[in-house]
Amino acid sequence: MLGLELFQEDFMRRALLGILLASLNCAVLGVYVVTRRMAFVSTALTHTILPGVVFAFLQGFSLYWGAIVAAVLTALGIGGISGKRELREDTAIGVVFSFMFALGVLMMSHSGSFRDFNEMLFGSALGVSERDLWLIGGVTGVVFVLLALFHRGLKLSSYDEEYALLCGMSPFAMRLLLLLLVALSTVSCVRLVGALLTTALLVTPAAAALLVTRTLRAAMTLSALIGAASGAGGLWLSACFQRVPTGAAVVMVCSGFFFVIFAGRKLFVFFRRATDGNAAA
Repeated sequence: MLGLELFQEDFMRRALLGILLASLNCAVLGVYVVTRRMAFVSTALTHTILPGVVFAFLQGFSLYWGAIVAAVLTALGIGGISGKRELREDTAIGVVFSFMFALGVLMMSHSGSFRDFNEMLFGSALGVSERDLWLIGGVTGVVFVLLALFHRGLKLSSYDEEYALLCGMSPFAMRLLLLLLVALSTVSCVRLVGALLTTALLVTPAAAALLVTRTLRAAMTLSALIGAASGAGGLWLSACFQRVPTGAAVVMVCSGFFFVIFAGRKLFVFFRRATDGNAAA
């Protein structure tokens, strides 16, 4: 009924579990990304995995490990260049992003076929294996544990780096930690929605949640709910309408949540002002 019988298949259950895990870790981590105005970082990381993926393919290694190494090197490069404040972080991102992406395109030109990288670029949720699930689950566990352990430091440095420094914390270390976590989270999503759409899972649920919440914890909870609902809803739409790519469907549902919340908030503010104006009159 309503396409739910499709989830009796093993490959659909694996796809659902994988998307739920990846959506949750991206949505929670994304709150820090949006709060710190680091959306461009996630875009850079999703594109700079390309040389790692191509190298792993050419050498016969797992594409995941190639993506992880490239993402971690990108995060360390961005952190190292911008760490001493000699250059702004967005400038460092632009430099590293351009270099890594150009290197990946150059390497792809020697691979013989661009089709071999379609799954990494556009995703293939229905092709998720048990091995993929272990990796996605491991990344999600690492992200949640580290966010819980360093929540205070990440929170303080996100809002006021000078105050965090006075409290004995290192804003640079917190920023580097966040970059590394974003790198890992990005890789966990690539197999599911593709490198070109992963940014949406990191940014959109968090942006929607921050519109209507006042605390970081509440924003994380709502962002996780939006992320999970978007993942499940997108997979269901893709299953019902077979010509709809899973990654695109997930992102469209996620964007739908954002626009509904954004419009609802605007209407609420409008009517509240109108009510206050009438009361004052």
